[in-house]
Amino acid sequence: MRIALVHSFHGSSVPGGANESVLDQAAALTRAGHDVHLVAARTDDLQHAPWYAARCAVTVATGHGRSPLPVLRALAPDVVHVHNLFPNFGRAWTAEWTGPLVATLHNYRPLCAAAVLYRDGAPCTRCLDGDRWAGLRHGCYRGSRLATLPLAWSSRGGVRENPLLRRADRVVVLSERSRETYVRAGLPEERIALVPNFVPDVEGPPDAGPDRAGDAWVFAGRLTQDGGILDLLRRWPSEQRLDVLGTGPLEGECRAVAPSSVRFLGSVERTALRRSLPGYRGTVLPGRRPDGVPLGYPEALAAGLPVLAFEGSLLPRVVRAEGTGTVTGWDASLPAALAAAERIFPTLRTHCRGVYAKRYGEAVWVERTTALYASLAPAHGAEGLLHGTA
Repeated sequence: MRIALVHSFHGSSVPGGANESVLDQAAALTRAGHDVHLVAARTDDLQHAPWYAARCAVTVATGHGRSPLPVLRALAPDVVHVHNLFPNFGRAWTAEWTGPLVATLHNYRPLCAAAVLYRDGAPCTRCLDGDRWAGLRHGCYRGSRLATLPLAWSSRGGVRENPLLRRADRVVVLSERSRETYVRAGLPEERIALVPNFVPDVEGPPDAGPDRAGDAWVFAGRLTQDGGILDLLRRWPSEQRLDVLGTGPLEGECRAVAPSSVRFLGSVERTALRRSLPGYRGTVLPGRRPDGVPLGYPEALAAGLPVLAFEGSLLPRVVRAEGTGTVTGWDASLPAALAAAERIFPTLRTHCRGVYAKRYGEAVWVERTTALYASLAPAHGAEGLLHGTA
C-alpha cells in the first residue's frame, strides 16, 4: 500500500509528542512492508524566511496557503493520512483530494486556540460550550490576542465548518475522552475511529540509567503548567529521590521549589530515555490536562514501569482500568502514596509489559491502522487498499 503522511512539524523550541508519533508511525508502516512517504513542512526550516509569521497567520485564518497537493498528485498514494496542518499547511486543499483521506486529531486545536482545553490551572471548555471568542479575549495562544486571532477566526464555525474534518473519511482520536469531546462538538460519531498512539519497543538489554536511578522515581516530560510538574515538586518529600527528565518554560520555577532530592537531567534522547526507564522504581505522571494519555504512559509500560497518576486528568481512569499502577489525589499525603506504590510496583512490572504489548505496541497499532485504511476502499473504489497492494 502506498501511504502519504502529511504533517506540519512543530518547531524544536516547542517539541511535541505529535512530531515523534508521526516519525514512529512512518517507520512502523515501512517495517510492515508499505510504501510510506512523509509530506512535511518543518517550522525549523521555514521560520526564518521573510514575513513567515504573517504568512502563517493568513494561512491559519483563511485555510489557504501552502498545499501538499502537487506532491500528493505526483505520488498517487492509496491513502492520505493528515496528522497536522498548523501552521504551515492550508486546509482548503483537502476539498480537492478525491482519494481516501484520514485525519488524526493529536490535540484539540480545532476547538481551542491553546489546543489543550486548559487555562489558568484548570480545564476550560468555554469555546467548546459556544463562547467562540473566549480564546481571543484571554489570548490563549502564546498569551497573545494578536497571535490568537487567526485561530479564533478559523474555528468560529466549529468542527462542521472545518475543511479537513468535513472532508476526512475517518477522523482518528487517541482516547475515549477525545472521542466524547469531538462528538459533543458536532463531529459525526460514525466517522471517528479510536486508535491510541503506540511507542516503539526498545531492543536489547536496558541500560542501568543514571547513577542512583535504582532507588529513584522518574518524571519524563515537558516542564509546563498543564504537565503538573510544578505542583508535584512543591509537594515532593525530601527523603525520596526523583529524576526530572525534560525541559520547558517552568524549569526555573521548578528548580526553585524542588528539594535537594530532585535532580534535573535535562532533555534525554528518546532511545536512551526508554532504555533507562526500567532502572527506576516507578514513573510519576502528575498531568492536569483532562484530555488524552501522555506519551510518557505507554513509554513507561514498554519499560515495565508502573505509574503513579494524580486525580484531575484522564490518566487515573486509564491506570485503574488497565491495572498499571496507583492513583492519588492532590490533597492526599504524597509520602504515603509513594510508600504504597513502592510496595506493589515490583509485582506489576510484568503486567505493565503485557498491557503495552496488547494495547500500545507497534504490531497492534499497525493492525488497527491498516484495517482502517482498508475499510475506506469500497467508498473510493480503491481495490488495492483491500489487497494491500500499491
